Amino acid sequence: MAPPRFPEFTPVRIDDRNEFEARLAAYRPETSELSFTNLFLWQEHYGIQWSILDEWLVVICTAGGPRCHALPPVGPPNRAGVCRRLLEYLRAERGAADPQIERADERLVAELAGEPAFAVEPAREHFDYLYRRTDLAELSGKKYHGKRNHIAQFERRHAFRYESLDVVRAESCRELAARWCQVKRCQEDQGLTGESRAVEKALLHIAPLELRCGSIVVDGRVAAFCLGEMLNPETAVIHIEKADPEIPGLYPLINREFCRRAIPDAIFVNREQDLGEEGLRKAKLSYHPVRLVEKFRIRLAAT
Repeated sequence: MAPPRFPEFTPVRIDDRNEFEARLAAYRPETSELSFTNLFLWQEHYGIQWSILDEWLVVICTAGGPRCHALPPVGPPNRAGVCRRLLEYLRAERGAADPQIERADERLVAELAGEPAFAVEPAREHFDYLYRRTDLAELSGKKYHGKRNHIAQFERRHAFRYESLDVVRAESCRELAARWCQVKRCQEDQGLTGESRAVEKALLHIAPLELRCGSIVVDGRVAAFCLGEMLNPETAVIHIEKADPEIPGLYPLINREFCRRAIPDAIFVNREQDLGEEGLRKAKLSYHPVRLVEKFRIRLAAT
């Protein structure tokens, strides 16, 4: 099937993967949003749709109604013209009162430098956390003493195995995700409800998405699991990580084992953003990122 051509948009479907992957591979993204897996898993929650505008892959998120926004166009520089057309389209055709390109990377911002048509501001809540894989896999040195202690306490109490995921293990992961949602009361939080659906979708599409998967098995059932992939040739991205909230030490353990066993070819690990949540920010900083992958919000400048 031919890809949609702007201004026609269509929802992201699993059969679109090849079209996306070819364009994303050429772009070599650093931000976690720019992966087919991310767009496919969150399609329903954000109302994600896509199109081809001349040389560029363009993606919009329609679930916000008047707050409908776009993601950065994927393709060659200079993207000033395509950004302006996209923002004007959101205002004129999608009813966006304040059309925005969200989660834009530093490359796009550099291309727009000196362009008076745009207003650009950093979006700290969307900055990705980037780590050295070896730091997460080895947890060496004083700064990771607390992480090693948590794992050691877990190992004193539990025998465990690290396993990849097959159909049986995927079903056990779904059971764990359901228990996690009960404890966290997902039904009362729109964001957690959307995440729950994304987790379910990922577990049902492990093979076609070619995800790298790992799990911690305790007493014959999955107690923690992790799903990720290579974002670019040097960097893995962790899309999903869940652990039994009633068993301390599982999160540092699954993080360490996944980095050791599932992504040995990665130099860096992108563990996505904190969405401005104080507890999540503290947890991500506690692993000592080598840097934050900055993202920006782009608007049409007031005239």
